[in-house]
Amino acid sequence: MEYALVARWLAVFAVLWAVGLPLSNRLFARLPGRGAGLTLPVSLVVVTLPVYLVGHLAFGPAIAVGVGVGTLVALSALVGLDRDALRDGTVRLAPEIDIDRRALTQAATVFAIAFLFAVALRALDPAVHAGGGEKFLDFGLLKSLARSSTLPPEDMWFAGEPVRYYYGGHLVSILLAWLTGTDPAFAYNLALAGFFGFLVTGAFELGRSISLSRGLDGRLGGILAAFFVGFASNLVTAGRFALRILPEEVQRPIAQAIADRSRYTVSQILAGTSDFSYWTASRVIPETINEFPLFAWLNGDLHAHMMGTPFLLLGAALAFAYFRTPEDAISERRHLVGATAVLGGLQVVVDTWSFPSIFGVLFLGMVFAPARPWTLFPGRDRLAELVGDDPVRSEGARVLGTTAVVGLAGVAAVAIASPFLLGSVAGGGSTRTIEILTPAQRSGVGALLLVHGAFIAAFALHYVRNLGVREALPVGAGVLVLAVVAAMHSFAALVLFVPFVLVGWVLLRASDDPQFATVLVVAGAGLAMLVEIVFVNEQAGPGRMNTVFKTYMQVWVLWGVAMGPVLEGLFREAAAASDLSVPKVDLSIRREAIRAMGVGVVILFVASTSVYGGLAVSEHASSPREEVTLDATAFTEWRHSQEAAAITWLDETADEETVVLTAPGTKWSEAVTDDREHVMYAWRANPESSLTGVPTVAGWAHEVGYRGPEAYYERVRHVDTMYVGEESARAQFIQRYDVQYVWVGPGERARYGDIDTDVPWLTPVHRSGSVVVYEVEKSELP
Repeated sequence: MEYALVARWLAVFAVLWAVGLPLSNRLFARLPGRGAGLTLPVSLVVVTLPVYLVGHLAFGPAIAVGVGVGTLVALSALVGLDRDALRDGTVRLAPEIDIDRRALTQAATVFAIAFLFAVALRALDPAVHAGGGEKFLDFGLLKSLARSSTLPPEDMWFAGEPVRYYYGGHLVSILLAWLTGTDPAFAYNLALAGFFGFLVTGAFELGRSISLSRGLDGRLGGILAAFFVGFASNLVTAGRFALRILPEEVQRPIAQAIADRSRYTVSQILAGTSDFSYWTASRVIPETINEFPLFAWLNGDLHAHMMGTPFLLLGAALAFAYFRTPEDAISERRHLVGATAVLGGLQVVVDTWSFPSIFGVLFLGMVFAPARPWTLFPGRDRLAELVGDDPVRSEGARVLGTTAVVGLAGVAAVAIASPFLLGSVAGGGSTRTIEILTPAQRSGVGALLLVHGAFIAAFALHYVRNLGVREALPVGAGVLVLAVVAAMHSFAALVLFVPFVLVGWVLLRASDDPQFATVLVVAGAGLAMLVEIVFVNEQAGPGRMNTVFKTYMQVWVLWGVAMGPVLEGLFREAAAASDLSVPKVDLSIRREAIRAMGVGVVILFVASTSVYGGLAVSEHASSPREEVTLDATAFTEWRHSQEAAAITWLDETADEETVVLTAPGTKWSEAVTDDREHVMYAWRANPESSLTGVPTVAGWAHEVGYRGPEAYYERVRHVDTMYVGEESARAQFIQRYDVQYVWVGPGERARYGDIDTDVPWLTPVHRSGSVVVYEVEKSELP
């Protein structure tokens, strides 16, 4: 285990935290704790964005330090230092900077625990193996960035072309690797642990701040938010074990009914702890992926939908800061909107899927904030006269003003991200269409409750508490009517999500003191509802799989944070209700009963969502392993020793211009036609390029989604020709793609059989295990 490396990363995080603290302190001056736990994401945005923009001209470790860190230091000094003192030769913080040391200590403690927890998980299973996820893609992107001298990096699966994938999170990771002097093989797992730390600490900070803004203690709200974001799971595992308590004659019919409407078999549903697998809880709704953070970090992909979550929470915190800023603080509110635009510009490159959500949360934060959004515009006095006191006109102006402000911020973000949108996204031949779900594609009520049930129950209690019993009764009647309509049209989401949006909107607009936790509830419910109406039809399918996959992580993070203040509010108010006077009732008994109920509610939600985590972490820790290490590539020696030395040789020998020819990521077709049977998520699918970042001509068939089938399968045919075609045709394509090395290993022999290497333009330069690497002698090509 590389303890010194872990300590080095913690030290760099501490420096980034210290330097960035004045920035977060000023951004979140209206929040309790002044954003102490959000400092690392703030620092990383400031470091990464200028490196990304300058990187299109020049990129490398010196740029990362000079441009990225230099920008952070300069901006922090500009915002945080007392200018009057500087004129006198004294360095001290500006009077506007007020460090909450207690909040800082608590946030730092949460980060250290979360980071070290994730480090321990990754050290037990550090491998970037191809199966069960996108590790080959993620590690390949990391290595490609490490090799690149400009952005975007060359695609390791499509030589000569830039990547067509959001690589911003991998850019953050390689910058951290350079700042800590860490090889990508170790940086992969340490960056993964870092993002987990950013996420959990951001959840703690935001949950605590929302709770404190409601007059609560805050610590419980922060801890619960961190728990539900970082450790809690859906109800699948707890539900399975609850089912096993029932009599056997009851178990099987229920299990059969669940199996008929889910991706599980009866035996999987009724399996005991000895047959537990961490994987099945993420595959609940048929034809979808239903991940949550603990599953994702156990699985170990350094993937965009995970790396985007801390920045999504940063966007939610900026919306909360706006929500708390009074109307007369116009400059402050403008700065918060501008900061969101900057964050959104980077988020496009980190995780394009969650880019709209940042502005969706900003929209909700603005439209429900006490400050009227149109007051941000010039001529606000004239606008005030036009709006007047008419409530309908005022509400319309609020919605239109918010739309205009958020729209302008979104346009600014798109402008910032334009190098990515115009270069890596535009064109390419891939097809994506927005389609409407049919009734048969919609999620069933049972599956939705297994995935979201804990949140739905807690938020229903939250709404009832805010409505009051009398107001809740007609709402309940409306929900029952909606349930009938939902049943008639096979539209379970209609009754599970729409009430949270509609009633939440009314609660927020009708209240003189709206709660930001309700804003997060409405945001999550809106996203969950959206993916039951439309989906993006693309190669990363089938059907709505990728849409639900990328959206549900955002829902989980927003709702997980809301759970903190919601449950703390339920707990505290249950205890406060003990002062109620009820005739002929022993108040001491009543007091204890109500307190027990408050504690019981919290325990129930925590316990029901903890079963999976306890079993999954235990299974993870007890699994057999060769070594406890953070080396993501050590597994090549353990499991693929016949190819490991050749991969290491290629990694050490290749430069930025190298192109290696390997077998493509499809099955072999003797007719050398478009073979649509892909070979992905398996070792023999281009480990040479994925583990080194050295480009190959046609790698994984993910490129069908990036480039379109015509471009990808044309290259597949050309690769086949370069291995077994006529010599003149082989030479033609070798020259066309500027191939430097030809790789002949188990994958190539399995695909092609005997390969003619006895030609004057191929010279063997490396032999080890089952691999021979040939260098192309360009001067000898016919």
